[in-house]
Amino acid sequence: MQTSVTFKNLDPSENLRSYVADKLDRFDRLLNNPAEAKVVLSVEKFRHIAEINITGDKLNINGKEETNDMYSAIDMVLDKLEKQIKRSKQKIRKRRTNSKARAKRTIAYETSSFEDETEGQIKIENIEYKPMDIEEAVLQLDLVSYNFLVFTNARTEKINVLYHRKDGHLGLIQPRS
Repeated sequence: MQTSVTFKNLDPSENLRSYVADKLDRFDRLLNNPAEAKVVLSVEKFRHIAEINITGDKLNINGKEETNDMYSAIDMVLDKLEKQIKRSKQKIRKRRTNSKARAKRTIAYETSSFEDETEGQIKIENIEYKPMDIEEAVLQLDLVSYNFLVFTNARTEKINVLYHRKDGHLGLIQPRS
């Protein structure tokens, strides 16, 4: 994690800088992508304030804590940030699972009338289609016991579907050019 530490009203200390960097490295396992942390350590009278802003992995998380000791302020703000990261990750996961569940419900709704006809099961049949003219396909449709026939149109070389319509006539489904 890329870390920048700023000191306000405090002498810059390599010990504090390395302490913060070591503690922030544990967040790498929580974040999928590289993140950037901006740390501001300041002292106002007797209060030691640690403020951390983490940006990355589509997250922008801020935390601020003040105590009488700088190390405890750093630890407390890091605990807050860890909770915030975990909470936001759970929200993202929940949104993803909800959208998948919504998609499944939509598919189930669209296929429910078909499932009612097949008593909850979808029967899958693999068919072979061969090149033929539309007239030949009409003759073939009369020979098979299905309500439709899939074939390759010999003229356009595209897949077509010939079917019996409810009014007794035949229908032809063909892709647009």
